[in-house]
Amino acid sequence: MTVNRIDKVNSLLEREISQIILRELFFPQNILVTLTHVEATGNLIEAKAYVSVYPEEKFEEAMRILKREVAGIQKEINKKLNMRPIPKIIFVKDTDAGKAGRVQELLNQLKNEEK
Repeated sequence: MTVNRIDKVNSLLEREISQIILRELFFPQNILVTLTHVEATGNLIEAKAYVSVYPEEKFEEAMRILKREVAGIQKEINKKLNMRPIPKIIFVKDTDAGKAGRVQELLNQLKNEEK
């Protein structure tokens, strides 16, 4: 299996999971959930879907909702995609997004101190 195929599968899964989260899952009004990227294993048995949550304090609540709905998400993906095997979806916290937000916060703080 080529790396190119895995990249295509990752991209396809990212698009489909994002659409499902956007259209079919409901989070409380003050929670924003973003799918940042997907990484499928080489044998396509499972795929880690990395999510970031804003505000970060609500991450656990968002993960409870995602884990509760993962079977429905998996079912929708199984219907939409014409490929076998369909990887099992596992939601994971994207720590890079939090780091990027912290870096931006520090840059803004430095900018304000220079004034």
